[in-house]
Amino acid sequence: MHAQIVLYDGFDPLDAIGPFEVLAAGAEMVAGDLAVTLVTADGPRSVTSGTRGLALAATATLDPSEPGCVIVPGASGPIVGDPDDGVETIPVLLARAAQTELTPLLHKAFANPDVTMAAVCGGSVIMAMSGLIEGRHAVTHHLGLDLLDAAGVRPVAARVVDDGDLVTAGGVTSGLDLALHLLDRFYGPRIAHAVEELFEYERRGTVWRPAGREPVEV
Repeated sequence: MHAQIVLYDGFDPLDAIGPFEVLAAGAEMVAGDLAVTLVTADGPRSVTSGTRGLALAATATLDPSEPGCVIVPGASGPIVGDPDDGVETIPVLLARAAQTELTPLLHKAFANPDVTMAAVCGGSVIMAMSGLIEGRHAVTHHLGLDLLDAAGVRPVAARVVDDGDLVTAGGVTSGLDLALHLLDRFYGPRIAHAVEELFEYERRGTVWRPAGREPVEV
C-alpha cells in the first residue's frame, strides 16, 4: 500500500508533515507494508511552502494507479489582501494549484477504486475547485467552509469527515487525526493506538460519517 502526500507551490508544511510523520511511524509498525512518499504533479523537485520559504523535497510524481491513499494538504499564507495587488492569499494559492496538472491526476486517482482520497484543511477546497467532490460530505478549515458550499460540496463542521473513499480534515493540526484515522481504517485500531502512544497524542473529536440516525434538533 502506498500513501502519496501531494506537494504544490504554497502548500502548508504541517498539513503535509503531520500526516507524513504519523503514516511513516505506522509503516514501521506494519513491517514496511506501507510506503509513504512526498510527490508532486510534475515529478521530483524541491517545493516551496507558503510559510517563510520553507521547502520540502518531493521524490516522485503522483501515480494515480497506486493502491493506497492520496493526501492533498492545504496552503499557507495571508488570509486577506487584494489579489489584484499581487497578494497571494490562501484562496489564490489553492485556485492556482487546482489549475495545474494536479487536477487531471486527482481525477484519475478518484476513478481508481483502490485509492482513498484524503485532504487536510484547504486540500478539500482544491478538490472542490477542481469539480471532484460535488455533492460529497467534506470539511476544511472553518474559514473555508463557505468555499466548499459554493462549489456544491456538503460541508460538515467536524474535525475529520469520512465519506467512504473521501476522507477530509479541518485546519492544520487535524492532519494528525486524519492520518491516525487512515491507519485505523487500513490496519486496525492497535496500529493507530501504538502510533498515538509513540507520539504522545490522542485523536480529538468523533469522526463524522454519513451513517446512523439523524439527530433531532433541540
